[in-house]
Amino acid sequence: MTLHGEMTDAVTLPSHTLRRARLSSLIGSVIEWYDFFIYGTAAALVFGHLFFPNSSPLAGTMASFGTFAIGFVARPLGGIIFGHFGDRLGRRAVLVATLSVMGLSTCLVGLLPTYTSIGIWAPILLTLLRFAQGVALGGEWGGAVLMVVEHAPANRRGWHSAWPQMGVPLGLLVATGVIALVAALSKGHFETWGWRVPFLLSIVLVGVGLFIRLTVEETPVFKDMTEKKTVTRYPVLEVMTRNKKRVLLTIGARFAENGSFFIFSVFSLTYATQHLHVPRYVILGAVVTGAIVTVFTIPLFGWLSDRFGRRPVFIGGVTFTLLFAFPFFWLLETTQPLLILLALVLALAIGWAAMYAPQAAYFSELFEPQVRYSGMSIGAQLVAIFAGGPSPLIATAGIAFSGGSSWPISVWLVLVSVISLIALMLAPETVGRDLGQREDADEMGGHRRVAHA
Repeated sequence: MTLHGEMTDAVTLPSHTLRRARLSSLIGSVIEWYDFFIYGTAAALVFGHLFFPNSSPLAGTMASFGTFAIGFVARPLGGIIFGHFGDRLGRRAVLVATLSVMGLSTCLVGLLPTYTSIGIWAPILLTLLRFAQGVALGGEWGGAVLMVVEHAPANRRGWHSAWPQMGVPLGLLVATGVIALVAALSKGHFETWGWRVPFLLSIVLVGVGLFIRLTVEETPVFKDMTEKKTVTRYPVLEVMTRNKKRVLLTIGARFAENGSFFIFSVFSLTYATQHLHVPRYVILGAVVTGAIVTVFTIPLFGWLSDRFGRRPVFIGGVTFTLLFAFPFFWLLETTQPLLILLALVLALAIGWAAMYAPQAAYFSELFEPQVRYSGMSIGAQLVAIFAGGPSPLIATAGIAFSGGSSWPISVWLVLVSVISLIALMLAPETVGRDLGQREDADEMGGHRRVAHA
């Protein structure tokens, strides 16, 4: 199959092929993010005193969020490793590996003895398993996205690629829902065995995900590269030498989305329960409701990016997040359930969704086919070190510094939003680009010289 007429060829693919690719990426993404979120929720609720019992409550929370951040440090490594093999061996094989690693490491967390049983080895092993989660997730996202984007017609990439993006709110929804169910146990039962249940359930979900993922064909773009023998031997090296500007723009564009999401979805649990003394079920219910609404707004924003371009939708989400940075916490601090619910719904379903929905198509279209998996994975995951991973830690430290006030966290949200706005202003529009073309690297604007891969 030639991709010189990419839009036409994608349309002539059997419809069941695209549907299967979309379903596989969605389910795999749900499972990966479910695994990731149950760790974040457990870190906010119980890991502090189970694995760091000799610390003060504040220090224990920061230590547990420190292990949470380790997963973000590992994500760029996962992007490099799995990106390399995704560009060398194909998207499909790598996705099977990432799902397996993620599921196994998550299940082992559920079997891990706590500090009272094995002492210092408990936090050490917890950190190692969290690192493995991060490596797997760093390689999962790029492949899941490409399985859909490289199957989809050019004029509907935003809509179709929004499906794996929905894996984040669905994973958050399932994870928070399961945590909410086990949190209904008595405090003693929850802290002894209840928190383990969501981690152990992961192995069942992974089995289902692998079964579906193994039925999906390799993407037409990679098949075409294989037939024409244009696969790059060292894709990561080529990304870092010929595509540096695109990697930097990807990092900058993601700052607001990545930095804000874990404030809204993870840190808000700690802030509401420990500092505002909001009942746990109130804040968990608000997060779940926000995730439900986001499942519907992500495809909406993906569709809008097909009609109006990736950048306008993306910039709209960043601007909303910037303007909502202070009002979000003002609403939480009322401690009124309905206003807390409003805060989470607006933050997740409007601001964050408008940033996240176009990313799959946008970042895929930024990079040429030979280095696409590596380029978008490295760029999208490196930002986790500077934005997503440190966000709960920065927020916790900000609360301590300000004596319980939320203003330092709002300032952080404004800062990451400004970084993203600058990057997006410098980045090109990519909607409708031929995914089978090889461009002169880092020719970001104007007329670009193109050679078909």
